[in-house]
This record gives sequence, structure tokens and C-alpha cells, in this order.
Amino acid sequence: MRLVLNGLYKLSAALAALCLCIIASLVLVQVLGRIIDGALRAFSLPILGLTVPSLNEIAGFLFVAATFLALASTLRQGDHIRVSMLIKAVGLRTRRVLETLVLAIGTSLAAFAAYHGVMQVVDSIAFHTVSFGTIRIPLAFPQAALAFGLIVFAVALADELVAVLAGAVPSYQIIEDEKTASLQAPVLTGQGGGKDAKTIEGAL
Repeated sequence: MRLVLNGLYKLSAALAALCLCIIASLVLVQVLGRIIDGALRAFSLPILGLTVPSLNEIAGFLFVAATFLALASTLRQGDHIRVSMLIKAVGLRTRRVLETLVLAIGTSLAAFAAYHGVMQVVDSIAFHTVSFGTIRIPLAFPQAALAFGLIVFAVALADELVAVLAGAVPSYQIIEDEKTASLQAPVLTGQGGGKDAKTIEGAL
């Protein structure tokens, strides 16, 4: 089961990265087209007029898709912004209760959003809803990416909730602790390794 879930998170992250790569490629084509047209115009030659139709709209759809597809992986890697002052100020038992409460609320909200995201896709398919740009893009495609990202995010939150209920430490907390430990680790410089390390560690 763990391999399946990890594979699902990696797939969602890979799709998010693919969306960003497509955005970069489309923008590159647009920029190169303008550069080539500018060079041809400078030599009084006919321009190619190389453009990407509905670039802004397509890039917007892809960016939204990348944002939602990356939610689960970002959570697992501890990269979501969290205000942890209260959690760090209480005891371990209270902290576990708070983590459980927050994860339960987050899972419920993500599942609610995922459900309505799926229903929006169903409606767009039923009514054949398309965008208003030069290229009429069926809205079901970007909406499906958004809904899939929310589903995977809800699964990731539920995964963390089950882990906390089982007495384990959530994955994002492990990553955060490792980052904190690496920032607080002493730095060795020069020849006096042991002495320098003690001096720097004392200053920290």
C-alpha cells in the first residue's frame, strides 16, 4: 500500500513538473518567434508571424494544474507554510492531539473540495463548456487536473492522519526536523576542526 501511495504522490508531482515544462516551452516558442520576426523585419524580409494562440489562457490553465497537482508532494516534503509556534510550545501529547485535529479538518476540507471539483468536471462535460480564447479548450481538461490534484491531496492528508493516529510522526514533521537540525549543525572551518566546532556550536 505504501508503494502505491508513494507512486501516486510522485505521479502527481511529475504531472505538475510537466505542466511547468510545457509552459516554459510555449513561452520560449513565443519569444523565439518574436526574435526571428524582429530580425527579419530589420532586413526588410517578410516575417513568419510565429505565435502561440491563446498562450496566456493555456499558460494559466497549466499553472493552476501544476499548483494543485503539486499539493500532495509539497505536503509530504514539508514545504507547505505552517505556523508551528503553538505546536512547539506544548507537550508531546497535546501536540499529537492538535496534529490529529488539524489533519482531520484538512482532510475533510480537501475531500469536500475534491468532490465539488469532480462535479464541476462532470458539469463541464455534460454542457460542453469551452474557454473563450482563440482556441476553444474544453474546460473539463484543466478542471480534471485540478480535481485530480485535490483528490491526491486529500489522500495525502488522510495518509498523514492515519499515521498520527497510529502513533507515528507525520512525514512533513520528519522533514522539518531534519531541516532544522541541518541549520543548527556546527560548521567546521580551517584546521582547528574540533575547537572551531565547539566555538560555533556554543554561539548557536
